[in-house]
Amino acid sequence: MFCLIENGQVGRVIRSPASITINDITYPRNIFTKWSKAELADIGIRPYREVGVDSKYYWQGAASTEIGDEVVVTYAAIDRDVADLKKNMKAQVKALAASKLADTDWMVTRAMEGGTAVPEAVTAYRVAVREASNTKEAEIEALADLDAVKAYEAKPYVEVRKVKHTAEDGTETYGPETEESNRNISMVTGGWPTDPLAEVDPAFVSLTEVV
Repeated sequence: MFCLIENGQVGRVIRSPASITINDITYPRNIFTKWSKAELADIGIRPYREVGVDSKYYWQGAASTEIGDEVVVTYAAIDRDVADLKKNMKAQVKALAASKLADTDWMVTRAMEGGTAVPEAVTAYRVAVREASNTKEAEIEALADLDAVKAYEAKPYVEVRKVKHTAEDGTETYGPETEESNRNISMVTGGWPTDPLAEVDPAFVSLTEVV
């Protein structure tokens, strides 16, 4: 983006290239791609960007403008209410737990109606999901401030995965080489028990929290 500086102030924000008239001279839209920054600055046009806030955690406050070789507009961050954030996080945990249990509810119904018993692995998984949900809700309730909320939703992990190889005939194999990557994982959506019925990821090796 660009802006037009008029009398030392931002007069107009140009969000996409378009013809522009300055001091009774009309310039074509291609000046924004053909001209250098110095040439644009000579007629009062400078690069422009806005630094917003993370709307998940902050309300957007007043804007401050810094005019230099580039014009930067920065918005103040106003903390959202921590109690409301925690309430929403706990509601999301409950919804995720219900969704995970719903996948095997039919097995429970079948067993209750005299059909095949629920596999032990599934029963253990359903118990673990409920326990994980309770643990997560307690952890969220204990979060003392906004920084703690943000940290809970961005815990650092290192993931190790096998390298995928694709043969000429399209056959895919994994390993033995591995590669590491850093990930920030929300404990609201991550850290749940592994579904015994889920398809196994052939590339996955490990996921370790960074402490």
